[in-house]
Amino acid sequence: MSENLEKKWYVVNTYAGHENRVKENLERRIETMGIQDCLFNIIVAEEDEIEIKNGKKVEKKKNLFPGYLFVEMIMTDDAWYVVRNTPGVTGFIGSSGGGAKPFSVPQEEIDGILRRLGKTDKNYVVNFAVGDRVKILMGALSGNEGVVESMNDTTQKASVIVNFFGRETSTEIPYLDLEKVKY
Repeated sequence: MSENLEKKWYVVNTYAGHENRVKENLERRIETMGIQDCLFNIIVAEEDEIEIKNGKKVEKKKNLFPGYLFVEMIMTDDAWYVVRNTPGVTGFIGSSGGGAKPFSVPQEEIDGILRRLGKTDKNYVVNFAVGDRVKILMGALSGNEGVVESMNDTTQKASVIVNFFGRETSTEIPYLDLEKVKY
């Protein structure tokens, strides 16, 4: 069987609520089994969420994909064996079973997830600048327009002033979720 020796992202299924424990188990196994050259990044897709409890703000993590981890790896027989036999792993998404290796996740989809988590190292060239009118393409304010107030090339986010319920509100939006409005 020829192996694809290219670094790609895969989705690993875990028991819901055990994603971080499985990530720790997998990181430990990578070290003890000496396969650092095949397994690179393990991500639990979590966002900070603020909840109001008894009148107080409580910050907690919200898992965007309960029961799943994203693993960047070279799909060798050894790496595949180590991941699928890690305690808490129930399998790979895209594997039909019976010894069939899983399909990788398209890079565009992973880029979107990494961007949402603020874990991307890609810098994007945009066609808008401070003062330009932009349309918001993704998220809760999707479809709204606003004016770019400031831009942060490090975080790849722009501060956009949006008219929200009759008030001007500044909100941070990732560059890729904005499009310059053409008149």
